[in-house]
Amino acid sequence: MARHMVYGINDKPPFLIMLLSGAQHVLTLFGSTTLVPLIFGPAMGMDTLQIASLISCVYFGMGVATLIQTSKKLGSGLPIVQGSSFSFIPSVMTVIALYKASGPETVMQYMGGGLIAGGIILSIIGYSRIVGVIRKVITPVVIGPVIMAIGFSLAGTAVQGNATNYWPASLAVVVLIFLFSLVLKNKYINIFAILLAIVVTYLACLGLSVNGTFDPSHPAYVNLETVKNASWLRISSIEDVKGLVFPWGMPQFSLMAIAAMLAGFFATMIESIGDYHSVSYASGVDDPDSETISRGIGAEGMCCALSGVFGSVGTTSYTENIGLIGLTGVASRAVVRTGAVILILMSFVGKLSALIATMPSPIIGGAYIALFGTIGAMGIQVLMRADMSSQRNILIIGFAFLMALGLPGWVEANQSLFMNEAQSQVMHTLGGMVWAVLKTPMAVAGLCAAVCDSLVPGTDEERGINVKPRGI
Repeated sequence: MARHMVYGINDKPPFLIMLLSGAQHVLTLFGSTTLVPLIFGPAMGMDTLQIASLISCVYFGMGVATLIQTSKKLGSGLPIVQGSSFSFIPSVMTVIALYKASGPETVMQYMGGGLIAGGIILSIIGYSRIVGVIRKVITPVVIGPVIMAIGFSLAGTAVQGNATNYWPASLAVVVLIFLFSLVLKNKYINIFAILLAIVVTYLACLGLSVNGTFDPSHPAYVNLETVKNASWLRISSIEDVKGLVFPWGMPQFSLMAIAAMLAGFFATMIESIGDYHSVSYASGVDDPDSETISRGIGAEGMCCALSGVFGSVGTTSYTENIGLIGLTGVASRAVVRTGAVILILMSFVGKLSALIATMPSPIIGGAYIALFGTIGAMGIQVLMRADMSSQRNILIIGFAFLMALGLPGWVEANQSLFMNEAQSQVMHTLGGMVWAVLKTPMAVAGLCAAVCDSLVPGTDEERGINVKPRGI
């Protein structure tokens, strides 16, 4: 279906329009992508300054990744932003559980090793065109439960230790998100609903902190001391430039950490294949061919490996920015690349990262409740491509999703069944890898759904192959 484009993929708008449109892409992803380091930092025991450093690393990694992905030679060449991925959250939480006792720097080193190893594997899958074979197994019946597992399995992360710290602030964020995204009929307010909700609640907490209503021990207290002490520029010397590479120390490679991260790579690959089709449709061009998809997946692997080098987190295509293209009619590749440059420049502003790092956990918890629930619901949306009146699909999806919610808890509690001191070193390592994968909900959902969908007879239409979602 042809769509009217104000600026097509290959168009280059005037500089001012290109700058403002690029900034809008940054603002659209700003709220969601900043939440990922705000999840990981506290979970691994980082202090405010370390979280600020992680945020800077994430912005830098995202900017570089977007430049690579939008390259017609290295990446898909599509106008698609690469952002910090929610799909890696369960995997990274596994790595944190394994190495948190050794400190946040050690966790980041193992996470970096997992990103580098997994990124190289994903690059090989993409650039060698193996992804064309994998696509035949990844149907909507598989994609749906995986995305549902990513969102709904994070309910505990959203509520426990975040929203429960101070419910009024968390619920205020949720109410404002509903207000800004659904009640108020203004496209700009709708686009920035999450960011606006967070900013309004943050300013309210800041005001209550300044006037003494919230004391320093209050969960929603905002402490700006670190912002005052932070430098304006993160890069001020040659040593700072060297610090862009392996800022947390040299990466460490553990088969258990790599196995856990591979579950995240599997989920992001599934997401991205769908996003390449979505952004092509939103941009008014034909569906991506196998060559485009292969380069895109290869670039994602390369970008994740570079994220490990830059001390960032795993990146993947951002659905929010695809929606922005559909709303504005601006699909220019040059605009997205301008946004990437803005992200890189933002990563060098030390006070910005320090300010973001002061975000109270109840505000973050409120954003989680809205975002994680939305991600889970997007999995249901993907299932609209398949025939959900089919008893075959209902059984497969129900089985995969139930196992994703139930099995990881049992696996985590019975670690000794997978690895113990009586085993040889090889079996102990292999058992640890299996344990790391099976305690990750999205990996369990994907494995169960893929095996069942491949073995149980079903027509292409029933499985949702080459079927567009309703409304398109």
